[in-house]
Order: sequence, then C-alpha cells, then structure tokens
Amino acid sequence: MILGLEVIVKSTAPGGRWCLKRVLRTEWCGPKFGGIRCKPCSSTKSCQLLPPPPALIVLWELQTVKSPTGMSRHGEFLGIAFLGIGLWAWNEKGVLSNISSITDLGGFDPVWLFLVVGGVMFILGFAGCIGALRENTFLLKFFSVFLGIIFFLELTAGVLAFVFKDWIKDQLYFFINNNIRAYRDDIDLQNLIDFTQEYWQCCGAFSADDWNLNIYFNCTDSNASRERCGVPFSCCTKDPAEDVINTQCGYDARQKPEVDQQIVIYTKGCVPQFEKWLQDNLTIVAGIFIGIALLQIFGICLAQNLVSDIEAVRASW
Repeated sequence: MILGLEVIVKSTAPGGRWCLKRVLRTEWCGPKFGGIRCKPCSSTKSCQLLPPPPALIVLWELQTVKSPTGMSRHGEFLGIAFLGIGLWAWNEKGVLSNISSITDLGGFDPVWLFLVVGGVMFILGFAGCIGALRENTFLLKFFSVFLGIIFFLELTAGVLAFVFKDWIKDQLYFFINNNIRAYRDDIDLQNLIDFTQEYWQCCGAFSADDWNLNIYFNCTDSNASRERCGVPFSCCTKDPAEDVINTQCGYDARQKPEVDQQIVIYTKGCVPQFEKWLQDNLTIVAGIFIGIALLQIFGICLAQNLVSDIEAVRASW
C-alpha cells in the first residue's frame, strides 16, 4: 500500500529554495505531478508545487508498506455475513419481533455464536481496513489492542483448560445437561445436539440416562409422552443399509436391558467421547490454534508497523 511520497517543492518567498517535503497519501490533491496527485505538507503554507529544475531527475520516492487492509477487508465482509445469518435466524424464529423471548430459552441459542463471532470480526475488520486506508492511527491502535486482548483471552483459556481439567469437565457436563432439558424448546439447539451426538456417536453428557432430565424422555410414570424412556434419533446406531433416517428408532430404548441398548443406541456420553476425539486429533487441534495465534500476531505486527510509518512521516513534516 502506498503510504506517502516525497515531493520537490519551492518556497514562494523571495529567493526561495527547492526543498524535499514528505506527504501522506491522504494529503494528495491539487495539480497532477508526474501522474500522481500530490501537495506539500499542509502546515507549510509558504511552499507550492512547481516543475523541478532540469538538473533534478529524481522527483519523488514512493514509500510502500504492508498493511492489514486485505485481511481486515475479508474479515469485515465475513463478519457482516455472520451477523446477517444470525439476524435472519432470529427473524425466522420471531425473536426480533419479541426481544424479551431471548431470555425465555432455557438452553443455549446457537444464533449467539453467529452474532458474537460476526460482531467481533466486523469490528476488527472495520478498524483495520478503514484505519489502514485512511492512515488513522487511532483505529489501527484500536485494532492492535482489540486483537491483542482476544489473543490474551485465548491463551488464558487454553492454560486454564489444561490446568483445571476436572472443573472444565464438570462445566461441560452441566452445560450439556442444561441443554438436554431445553432440547424441544428451540429448533436450532435441537439440531446442534443432534449433530453433536451423531458426529461423536454419543448419547447424553455421560450416558443415555441423562435424557431423564428432559420432560419428554424421562421414565417417570407421570410422563404421557410417546418418547417416554426413549432417546432422540441422533442417539441411534446407524445402519449403512438404511437410506432414510428412522426418527422413531429411539422410542423405548432405555427400557431395554443394557446389553440390548448397545445394539440400538450409543451408550457412551458425549463428554468422554469428546475427550477421546481431542486426544486422537491433538496434533490437528494444536496446529489450528497455533495457526490462528500466528495470524493474530501477524495482524498486530502489521498494524503497529503501519502506525510507526505514519508517525514517522508526520514527524518529518
């Protein structure tokens, strides 16, 4: 990205001399000079842009620097897309017409993921892109600090997760069971739970009996639901010969002996299965997190480098 240039200017005062002035890209205006619009520093009112003497061959030197513009622009567009998807999902569920319903859901609404991630990406993208295009040091510093805070929070979360494994496991167990209770309350949450159980071939947090927490699947005598003592279809073992999903395959599954249950449904919980998946794919997961961290550090360095160059140009006025 072109940051600024050095131009030949001459003082309008009597006996004025030719001199070299450095100009920021945002200061370019006035007559075209060598195909580039340029003007001397606005604080030097006694200088004007004049054709150089024939003896001067090198008129200016373009100063080029790398900036986070491209990366920020993509992040901004992606953030807008995430925000749009989140707002569209809320509109389809009627949340936008009744804002108070946001707190009515007992479990986790997956739409929050799109809104939070989209919002953070848009803020970072906007600050980095506009800050780089307009040489706005405030926006660039905000971009660096915000990205640094996110990096620090990610690093802290990773360390705490490694040190307090049992506490994290208990919180995950509580989180999953809380969402099991709200399984039928929100279609997005229902799809998220079904996807999780199908992908990791699990059922419940620690076992299929965790579905007793749901009013439709518990085994109490007062439960008149047809799904009583059953599990969602996502807990069922898959038959490769079946092309159509049997959504009733989990009916009465937990009324059978444990040996028979293992034939029709997954009996392992999602927390142990997630731990096993994490251990099996530790290298890939670590590589992804390291890659994200390096990108964040790279963005911070680019922004700080651009800030330094802008301040250096301004200091030379």
